[in-house]
Amino acid sequence: MILLAAPGQGAQTPGFLTPWLELPGVADRLGWWSAVTGLDLVRYGTEADAEEIRDTAVAQPLLVSAALAAFETLYEGADRPDAVAGHSVGELAAAAVAGVLSPEAALVLVRERGRAMADAAAVTETGMTAVLGGDPDEVLAVIERHGLTPANVNAAGQVVAAGTLLQLQALADDPPAKARLRKLSVAGAFHTEHMAPAVATLRRLAPGIRVADPAITLLSNRDGAAVASGREYLTRLAEQVSAPVRWDACMATMRDLGVTAIIELPPAGTLVGIAKRELKGVETLALKTPADLEKARELIKAHTA
Repeated sequence: MILLAAPGQGAQTPGFLTPWLELPGVADRLGWWSAVTGLDLVRYGTEADAEEIRDTAVAQPLLVSAALAAFETLYEGADRPDAVAGHSVGELAAAAVAGVLSPEAALVLVRERGRAMADAAAVTETGMTAVLGGDPDEVLAVIERHGLTPANVNAAGQVVAAGTLLQLQALADDPPAKARLRKLSVAGAFHTEHMAPAVATLRRLAPGIRVADPAITLLSNRDGAAVASGREYLTRLAEQVSAPVRWDACMATMRDLGVTAIIELPPAGTLVGIAKRELKGVETLALKTPADLEKARELIKAHTA
């Protein structure tokens, strides 16, 4: 059973789209999606520096467009994987892979999501810090003590704390025992109460978006559940902006479903890294550049009944 995984914000790096533009049709697709999003996705994915693509309003459409371009190239419009899951903004790419949204609808929604989250982040100086290692219960207790939110629960020993910069500094001064802290390259406290205005924006847009029920198994960040209703998934997408990402629950569902291989769409690496530690026996592949396409197709063939 093959699952595609779409990464979230913070996975982007300068120039990561450059090799993909050498493939037939990719530049044309990104040109069209640039018109849809109002952003020069080609420039941002090839020439922009780290600070430019850190901007939430840029990073989110860039990530979704990259994931969809790679998906379309990998499957060549002929098929879909058995299952799909996205981390945070990756859920928009997952929705398009599953057929819930058209690529254009996903990109309009992520355009508005990114803008609304950037506006919400500008109200108060906030951020996110990964807490790696330590006792899981103690980590959550310390995060709560400092008034922070466990915005991403990715796996045992990998939780992301989010809140104001003052709260994050307090965490840095008083971290959980035996834990390492790593500041994330994001522009706000995503998946917390600070994003409530962005939730309201997406709620207003949702009724007018055409959706279909998923054509494949589609997992939700809220609780790891496989969602059978396209309309329900869209509702979850809006609410998830201010709710913690439970990637640990998504992986538990992958295990229960019998997923045997995971391919992470670009910019790949983070999610398969977690899977290697948490899902023993599951084959993984980070689809970073077109050089990885042949290996990905071989993996699909080997794990397709």
